[in-house]
Amino acid sequence: MDRPMTSTPVPGYAKVLSIGLHPSALDYSRMPDGVDEAVLTARIEAANAALREAGFDAVPCLIDTSPDRAEATVREQLQEHVFGLAIIGGGVRMLPENTLLFERLVNLLIESAPGIRLCFNTTPEDTVDALRRWIQV
Repeated sequence: MDRPMTSTPVPGYAKVLSIGLHPSALDYSRMPDGVDEAVLTARIEAANAALREAGFDAVPCLIDTSPDRAEATVREQLQEHVFGLAIIGGGVRMLPENTLLFERLVNLLIESAPGIRLCFNTTPEDTVDALRRWIQV
């Protein structure tokens, strides 16, 4: 997928904050057959390895569904690093019960990291593609 043309990309060396729900925070009774905590953990680990292989300086940030605890976890990362990109995983964005969590995280990122680009994946496997949309080549 091509990079959207409505905003400025970030340099390829920019540090990435990779935000996603911790596998223990999900209700697997609502997931497709065959997806459980072990499977999702393995997929996340593979996605993190793919980020490293693709040359991204990515910092994983696994959160739970509590907006207060998630915000505190992300805030800690924002105090330790300067990020050019943040990716927010589908578990945060696509589950209706996480709408407040998603809003809080987006607003935190906008307020605490001016100029950061937000990226969105649909699965752990398309994280690299989502980030590449916003990287200047």
